Amino acid sequence: MTTPPHLTAAQIKELLRLSTHPMEGGFFRRTYTSELTVELERGQRAAGTAIYYLLEPDTFSEMHMLASDELFHFYLGDPVEMLQLWPDGRSEIVALGPDLAAGQHVQLLVPAGVWQGTRLIGDGKVALLGCTVVPGFDFADYTRGNFAELAEQWPDQAERIRYLTRR
Repeated sequence: MTTPPHLTAAQIKELLRLSTHPMEGGFFRRTYTSELTVELERGQRAAGTAIYYLLEPDTFSEMHMLASDELFHFYLGDPVEMLQLWPDGRSEIVALGPDLAAGQHVQLLVPAGVWQGTRLIGDGKVALLGCTVVPGFDFADYTRGNFAELAEQWPDQAERIRYLTRR
């Protein structure tokens, strides 16, 4: 078995037919929407959804919060750093990537109600992730992070929050 050649971000975007994410940054394509639906107080949602998600050097996943659990899967490329801001006031910095011995994760849960933002680490060129959301993702369940508000609540993470917000 041979290792496939290193793919560039442009090649991955073309092969997987990824487009610009309309809200958080990066590139994505929805690959699955469950036909099963669930009734929630916030409305009807698919039981689950899945996407491909790609980051390259000039992109990042802005600080945002979902009303559903999100499970990340690391597929290939360079490691990424995720900042998580929890409702109890704590923060965590978690790495997704291929180096399990270094503590990187290939699968990571972000529970509903936790702020999250992600970017490539160091000189990384590309990272391909997958995201599974349960109950399924709906743009109505997406809350954008505001730098001033988040930095006030988590001042020890203000510098990282600055790099992961657009407003």
